[in-house]
Amino acid sequence: MSTESTADRVPPLPPITTRRHIEHDVLVGALPHPIIVLAADERVIYANVAAETFFQSSQAVLKRQQIGSIVSDDCPLISLARQVARTGSTVNEYGVLISTPKVQAPRLVDIYGGPLPDAPDLVLLMLQQRSMAQMIERQLTHRAAARSVSGLAAVLAHEIKNPLSGIRGAAQLLEPSLSDEDRALARLICSETDRIRNLVDRMEVFGDERPLATEPVNIHDVLDHVKRIAESGFARGIRIQEQYDPSLPPIPGNRDKLVQAFLNLVKNAAEALGETRDGGRIILTTAFRPGVRLSVPGSQARVALPLMIEIEDNGPGIAEAVRSHLFDPFVTTKRTGTGLGLALVAKIVGDHGGIIECDSEPRKTVFRVLLPMQERAGDPTKRGL
Repeated sequence: MSTESTADRVPPLPPITTRRHIEHDVLVGALPHPIIVLAADERVIYANVAAETFFQSSQAVLKRQQIGSIVSDDCPLISLARQVARTGSTVNEYGVLISTPKVQAPRLVDIYGGPLPDAPDLVLLMLQQRSMAQMIERQLTHRAAARSVSGLAAVLAHEIKNPLSGIRGAAQLLEPSLSDEDRALARLICSETDRIRNLVDRMEVFGDERPLATEPVNIHDVLDHVKRIAESGFARGIRIQEQYDPSLPPIPGNRDKLVQAFLNLVKNAAEALGETRDGGRIILTTAFRPGVRLSVPGSQARVALPLMIEIEDNGPGIAEAVRSHLFDPFVTTKRTGTGLGLALVAKIVGDHGGIIECDSEPRKTVFRVLLPMQERAGDPTKRGL
């Protein structure tokens, strides 16, 4: 009988020195996110497989074109690439809508750009595609939350406001006959009943389902008015910058409601900067962006949302745990907040047929509002979508 062991029959392992060297382009090509590299003349010199799929063109075709030929003329991808080339630093932009000649439907992406370490004159751009349903789903959630608050407000108005009036009236009647110490308590009762009543009044706004009385509104007039109020009050000492696109058409809206919404957003930004406001700044931005299509409340028509308004601050940012519920009623990051301000903003934006979202990281929080523009039939100057 043979005494050969099993180990003797197993062939020896290949030496470790046979490891394969993995090329950089193999690694980049395997990434699921579109990546392109631009030369100094904005010509595409590299595109991975994901980029070929995203732009619906082969690398050979892409490498014959400049970035302006594969996206729309006003695409933020172009300005971001130029900013990277000009500053030599990394630049990120979130929630950008990109359409291409071969794919007309806009897609929502986050863009990450930066110079290549070994070749700073080359710009690398990576796109991370987000679900187009993401913004729509958020907005529907905000509207559902607003409806739930309106139901609660109706109950509170009946069950709380009426008894509060009686409590306040009784305290006022008792006050003249009380001692100084007890009179202070009576005044405290009155002030607290007023505070609760004001809170219920704010909640009742959510129950107002009447159609908005709209007219063509210049969004820059709205933002200028908000800026004047802010600079003379809660934002005194904070630098407020404007980055406006002067060619924006009017918005079909209610001016007072829009002022209320953007005043809330600017106040929220100012409060995020805290008491120490050295170096604090708020940026008001308007731009034209190809947008998703949504139905305007009360209408069967689906309209584009190409008008973008952003309120940006360089505060500490919003905790990720709070971010997904930021526009829900009673959600707040402030010690004394009611949690109704941003919920009201979401309702006003929704009533205008728009959507709102928030991107936040340390030193940069952006509230982004997308709104429809005023329809002007037969206007040859109307910007196409």
